[in-house]
Amino acid sequence: MPLSEILKQTLTALWETKLRSFLTMFGIVWGITSVILLVGLGIGFNLDQKEHLRTIGTDIAILFGGKTGAQAGGYAAGRDIRLTVGDALAIQEKASLVKTVSPELRRTVSEVSQWNAASRPVRGVWPEYQRFRSLTVEQGRLMSPQDEANGQRVILLGADANRQLFPGKPVIGQSLMVSGYNYTVIGVLKKKKQNGSYGSGPDNTQLFVPFSSMSRDFPLPEKPGIVQGMVSNIVVEPVSPDLHEQALAQVYRILAERHHYNADDKEALWVWDTLQGSKFTERIFGVMTLFFGAVALLTLALGGIGVMNIMLVAVTERTREIGVRKALGATARDIRRQFLVESAIITIVSGLAGLTVGVGICLAMRFIPLPDFIPHPVISPAAIIASLSTLTVITLFAGTYPALRAANLSPMECLRTE
Repeated sequence: MPLSEILKQTLTALWETKLRSFLTMFGIVWGITSVILLVGLGIGFNLDQKEHLRTIGTDIAILFGGKTGAQAGGYAAGRDIRLTVGDALAIQEKASLVKTVSPELRRTVSEVSQWNAASRPVRGVWPEYQRFRSLTVEQGRLMSPQDEANGQRVILLGADANRQLFPGKPVIGQSLMVSGYNYTVIGVLKKKKQNGSYGSGPDNTQLFVPFSSMSRDFPLPEKPGIVQGMVSNIVVEPVSPDLHEQALAQVYRILAERHHYNADDKEALWVWDTLQGSKFTERIFGVMTLFFGAVALLTLALGGIGVMNIMLVAVTERTREIGVRKALGATARDIRRQFLVESAIITIVSGLAGLTVGVGICLAMRFIPLPDFIPHPVISPAAIIASLSTLTVITLFAGTYPALRAANLSPMECLRTE
């Protein structure tokens, strides 16, 4: 029988059972859409979290003083380790695998502009800090090495700090009283999507000044445990991610030598390693994406079972028709081809529809404002290939068994069926 005649008969049979065919096809459409959408959301979550981590800093380690966990150099265990600006200078001089370093002073002090007042955290940092902490300006400029070298009273405002202190007002070049000292605003930072921070909160809420200015004007308050030149923490950036561990090992040795403790004492320092955090987050969202994909592929497989079910029902309902056709000369091959083509039409048409819907939803969501916790899905070629491969397998298995069953029916048994 010509293929065109088989197609004509198949379409006629599908139209006669259009509601059942539509419901079966909907299962395939939803399965393909689920694969593309769920995998796209999983990849979107992964990329979104990487972007949020990048706002904290790319491949950096943030060092805080701790307590020694063992005796060393004649000193008892449990001794407080206080990091100082001298430690940062020593790392800068001796650690060959460290690209840049910055000490950091953090204090919450009063700020007064001619329009408003606040009490927000201020950070004193070296200029290099702005690059590896991904600080970029929306207005004005960043702090320069000359600002640090000359101890200039200049200040950068986070987006939220600017909105409170200079609500809708011109800000660049304006004066801001910070803990009684007159500072000049040189820049406003771009608003960050930041879901983590350390110390005193997200960068949007902060103000940034040169370290030399802050250590002179409002250093850490004098109290027991505060040593001269003490800093809140030190931030280091290795020369490359591949040498990250070796760079940190150098830093540990330098600080252990300066503070007289064993370099293997993990309790002497508390370290926030953003590279390790990034790898951990990537593993979590990678597993989540695989789980999403597996669930979606299972949904698609269930749709394939629905196709097989409708084809078996069709064979049962059309048993007498099969007998008549065989009595008129149709071969087993003709019967098999007809039912294979019928199942192929159902799966291919519904598969293409699901692919269109899934990709269309992903593209449409790029133009829809979403809450910060919901990422825009990414169209994954791997998800499309996986869904189409699964669809191919479904087409073969869902159509083959019913087609073989129909082809193997005896004409006499078919004609006796009412």
